Amino acid sequence: MSIAKIVLAVIVVIASLILIAVVLLQSGKNSGLTSAIGGQHDTYLGQHQSSSADARLARLTKWVAFIFLLAILILNLV
Repeated sequence: MSIAKIVLAVIVVIASLILIAVVLLQSGKNSGLTSAIGGQHDTYLGQHQSSSADARLARLTKWVAFIFLLAILILNLV
């Protein structure tokens, strides 16, 4: 196994772990029981803080998914 394959395999593993973590950190479209019980979405600041955090997480998800797919494609070509 060449050095390039090892490096790409490590990149794929790291990107997949980051992708899993980022997806799990995102809140769903419905807040579920959190908003019904009285979670952070009660206040004006809580609503906008979570949406900006969700926007950052969504942007990070796109970039990590792109890196993951690119690494997988290159790994298959090598």
